Amino acid sequence: MTKKEIEKNYKKLLDQNLNLDLTRGQPSKEQLKLSEPMDQILKNKFNFDGEDLRNYGLIKGLDSTRKLGAILLGINYKNVIANGTSSLNLTSMVIQALFFKGINGEAWKHYKKISFLCPVPGYDRHFSLLEMMGINMINVPLRGDGPDMDYAEKLVKKDKSIKGIICVPKHSNPTGETYSLKVLERLARLPKKASKDFMIFYDNAYSVHDFKKSKKLGNIFNFCKKSNTSNNIVMFASTSKITFAGAGISFLAASEKTLSNFLSFYQNTRVGSDKINQAKHSKFLKDKKSLEKHMNKHSLVLSKKFEIVEKYLSKLPSDMADWTKPTGGYFVSFNSKPGKAKKIYKLCETAGLKLTPVGATFPYGKDPKNQNLRISPTKISNLELKKAMEVFITSVMLAG
Repeated sequence: MTKKEIEKNYKKLLDQNLNLDLTRGQPSKEQLKLSEPMDQILKNKFNFDGEDLRNYGLIKGLDSTRKLGAILLGINYKNVIANGTSSLNLTSMVIQALFFKGINGEAWKHYKKISFLCPVPGYDRHFSLLEMMGINMINVPLRGDGPDMDYAEKLVKKDKSIKGIICVPKHSNPTGETYSLKVLERLARLPKKASKDFMIFYDNAYSVHDFKKSKKLGNIFNFCKKSNTSNNIVMFASTSKITFAGAGISFLAASEKTLSNFLSFYQNTRVGSDKINQAKHSKFLKDKKSLEKHMNKHSLVLSKKFEIVEKYLSKLPSDMADWTKPTGGYFVSFNSKPGKAKKIYKLCETAGLKLTPVGATFPYGKDPKNQNLRISPTKISNLELKKAMEVFITSVMLAG
């Protein structure tokens, strides 16, 4: 296609006054409907697991709900807390506990500087949270099977301000990669090479979110037990992209010691948990089989969307860009030629397509190569998605 033809196509798109949004990885209305039967599942009965759901108490959550979290995180339910709707909120609470009380050592408030390793490209809300907390962030490149562990190990050996790493190990946001067993084993040993209070923040947000045959994620907690670092990891999950994104359940899992130390802080910020919502989830997703059946319904919806994305991206000249081909999760990570991402973003914006801002997938909003764009195709209709991808590839070609 000649430049003149591309410009002509772009002009036609401008004339359509489009308003399309691929900014966030949100479930579509079709996906949200899958969980609507859960809403009336209690039938006004408020005794569950031997508890009065209407009252205060149970900061750890209902046992049946903790067992759901145990399925998602691959750990004994006694090591799980079910509380709140947002795993990001639980992440922030753990950081606060580390700063003000300490969990596996001295309170971080006594240190002049706290740094975290951040695999990139990564989850923008992780980075904005760490930045808000005043934590220094250090980029560690992802390699397709997890972070560059040679580089990570080198960094923690020489810089004792590094107190943690935050990561999404399966269908990683936005690259879609799943960490290999070798990476998980080295990640579990990382605290041995760092300071004794080093913490692994393990956000397993997409543990059951396959829409194609996917690589299985190993059990990092087992690796931690072998390396005697089980007190140096906190794992997170939620049902945000399983049931209702705004009314799910969030989970935290850790060793008995770490959990006890965290609870001694957390119990001063809560007087219980939302047991009514938890009971709904426990009845709706009562075991592993029902969870798998439910997620298969999600996969049928999601797979079509990612097929659309791939169909359009494959129209681009092979030397113009590269992108991931995920088998699960909610994103495609797109790399343009270096220096072109901001131009593509602007062209899309002008044509009525909103994208996640350039740099959002890196700490401090700074993509060093100005080339990464995150595509979030899940929320909009398939018809809208086709139009959005037409705008996207036209903008990429126009940017050159």
